[in-house]
Amino acid sequence: MMENLLLLWLAALPLMGSPGPATISLAATGSAFGVRPALGYLSGIIIGTTCVLLLVATGVATALIAHPVAGHILTVLATIYILYLAWKIATAPVKPARSADNISADNMAQPPETTAPDFRGGVLLAIANPKAFAAIGAVYASHHIVQNAVWLNNTLKITALTLVIVLVNTTWLIFGAGFSRLLSDPRAGRAINILFALMLIASVSMALLSLL
Repeated sequence: MMENLLLLWLAALPLMGSPGPATISLAATGSAFGVRPALGYLSGIIIGTTCVLLLVATGVATALIAHPVAGHILTVLATIYILYLAWKIATAPVKPARSADNISADNMAQPPETTAPDFRGGVLLAIANPKAFAAIGAVYASHHIVQNAVWLNNTLKITALTLVIVLVNTTWLIFGAGFSRLLSDPRAGRAINILFALMLIASVSMALLSLL
């Protein structure tokens, strides 16, 4: 059983943790807003992706994606929200590194704040993310942890893949936030935010092309 579980994780980590709309959006959000303001969005991504996992496990996902209307609705919703998210990240205010010399100046003139994506946005993107259905579906269908015990096998797979969902999404958020800490030049910070926004648009484009 342990060997099968390790094989499941080895397959799931690169597939579910590879760049895609959800993971890139987390890195971009971390870079633009930092870890703490993005925790609500991270929670939404985790909850939404876990819902996708449950849809895959119960077989509902197959019927949902195959439906001529429902599948297109999910695709349109994901595309619209990701384009909005890319704009929000690209235009987020970039704060320079704080020091003893500029604290008083910061207090006198603060730039307008832009709030980070919230929990609801994370859930929406995760559920409407075409890569999530494809990656989770491929891993879930091709691996078995326990033979001749369907209920136990499904329970173990759901638990194991939920841990992967938490791990990979949290890692991408922290990875993105690392850029905001390393960059003290506001122009460099703006360039990184724009780069992440473009990567986010590219990621959803690639996910959509894979479905055609």
